[in-house]
Amino acid sequence: MSKYEPLWKWITANKTTDFTLTFAEIESIAGLPIDHSFLTYKKELLGYGFSVAKISMKERTVLFRKNH
Repeated sequence: MSKYEPLWKWITANKTTDFTLTFAEIESIAGLPIDHSFLTYKKELLGYGFSVAKISMKERTVLFRKNH
């Protein structure tokens, strides 16, 4: 099981289109701090029908996009 699996499941259960989450929201949902490994683990999200479209370090947000 991936350490970000709770986040991936939350995204597929709660979102139907493109949306943005803050780092704090991601950490709350995932139950762990977001770190550099997120860049590696984000590839797993493809299996859940979503992808990471943009990560803003300045705004501390992640834009998720539903794959069509």
